[in-house]
Amino acid sequence: MKNLISVLIILFSISASAKDIPAYFKSNKTLGSIADATSIIKSDIKTAGYTILGEYSPSGKNSNSVIVFTNNEIKLFSENFKDRGALGAALKISLTEKNGKTTVSMINPYYMFKAYWGKKASEAQVAKMKELSNKALKVIGSDLTEFGGAIDEDDIAEYHYKMMMPYFTDPVELADYSSFSEGVKKIDSNLKLGKGNTKLVYKLEFPNKDIVVYGVALTGEKGESNFLSKIGEENIAALPYEIILQGKEATMLHGKYRLALYWPTLTMGQFMKIMSTPGDIEDALEAVCE
Repeated sequence: MKNLISVLIILFSISASAKDIPAYFKSNKTLGSIADATSIIKSDIKTAGYTILGEYSPSGKNSNSVIVFTNNEIKLFSENFKDRGALGAALKISLTEKNGKTTVSMINPYYMFKAYWGKKASEAQVAKMKELSNKALKVIGSDLTEFGGAIDEDDIAEYHYKMMMPYFTDPVELADYSSFSEGVKKIDSNLKLGKGNTKLVYKLEFPNKDIVVYGVALTGEKGESNFLSKIGEENIAALPYEIILQGKEATMLHGKYRLALYWPTLTMGQFMKIMSTPGDIEDALEAVCE
């Protein structure tokens, strides 16, 4: 009996300490037209001390918009994490208009930070992640609602969708170059040409670090319009997809990891509907890097 009580106490303690991290937050205050809302949010981003990196409409829909932003504090902090840590420096807000009213939402920065940086983070760095996240969320307000699914805080740093599926540490290698400058030149040129049915949304550079992150819109029949129609547009703050060039190597997060991470409520049935999407994205971004 004592052993049973001890086990129950341990299980209760584990349950009590576990905390689900929501993937997204949305403001409970709606704004007017998407044009007006975009103007307001961009002003709020700048007033809060952030720099806007780029903006675009996923799937080319005028009713949707994503704004990408950062600041030097987040950029510098991301440099603590050498394994593609720079990917966590770009924060994203989405705006969706319906019937003349616009909903504003945002990837939970802490969710992204823990997924990308959490495995190697110290307690002090985790505390800093929370601080950076709380500051950023204030851009969309204080009256917020969680949505879009959640992952247990103890699991997110080593998240993968199912057994045998890739982790954050299993990126896709897109290209190797003779030098960092050659890689930048090649990717810049191919994006200008729209190779792989792509379009540049933002370019985040890390001076003196030989690191650059490209946010890339996926156009064409196999791009965003294809997979968003199957898994839903509510989570578009997860976009655009990224290429990261570190040194001489260009990589991307595996689609089976990245899509599952930012659509954490996907059922296996839904996932099966986009089984070709990770490969389609890889093909598109390889065309940008080749």
